[in-house]
Amino acid sequence: MKKILITIIILTTILSKGYTQNIYPDFSKLNFGCDGNSITAGNQWSKTVVDILGFATHHNVAVGSATWACHPATQEYDAIDFAGISGGWLPTEDKVELQQRHNNVSKVHIQKFITEVESGAYPAPDVFVFTMGTNDTNLGGVEEALRGKSLEDIDPTTMAGGARWAIQTIQETYPECRIFVCTPIQSGDIEKNKLNLKKIDILRQLCQALSVQMIDCYSNCGISEKFESPSDGGRYLKDGLHPDIAGQQLMGRYIAKEIRNNYF
Repeated sequence: MKKILITIIILTTILSKGYTQNIYPDFSKLNFGCDGNSITAGNQWSKTVVDILGFATHHNVAVGSATWACHPATQEYDAIDFAGISGGWLPTEDKVELQQRHNNVSKVHIQKFITEVESGAYPAPDVFVFTMGTNDTNLGGVEEALRGKSLEDIDPTTMAGGARWAIQTIQETYPECRIFVCTPIQSGDIEKNKLNLKKIDILRQLCQALSVQMIDCYSNCGISEKFESPSDGGRYLKDGLHPDIAGQQLMGRYIAKEIRNNYF
């Protein structure tokens, strides 16, 4: 009974002094950045997040078909002969297009993001969200990816290594930035989801080691394989993989809630 009375007194004091206004930060003074693949590119879930929380800016470097893992031929963004970035996926023999596809990885996206901030085109991020992994096939191992402390110790040609490189680079470049890593969502394909669960396990261990927040979109955003077809879409996926407008907004509302509740 005594504990209950003390709790009531504390809550009454908080309410009387107007402290409730400070429970959540003023996101209108904060800047939002994100990276990902076709589920994130453009104004999809991230626009919903920015609109709900009222971020001051929206800096999105996601490109369709992107992976965490680099390719052996991936260029550095500042290379003199940098070919650009392409989200293409249809068969081609065009060498320039193939090089651009090899550059469509999180490492290059993040290098581009930092360059754009340094140029003054965007402010430094206060919140950064990664939503990657759906397209990765070379997963690699967590133990190897976490060896050493420096970025130079990382092999970014695996999903695990590429994810660590991108996350740690944002951490080192923007020490005050709050980083969130979203898991892949469920697709309409059971076999793809089995692989997604392996990827999520890797990402969870990386997030724990790097002390960043994971957002479990696979389990909690409201999109379930049971209501989606691998090819024809369903409740929230237009083709069994990519969210339609309702699915994008559903993801955005969930991610916004997680950022709001966990930002500090």
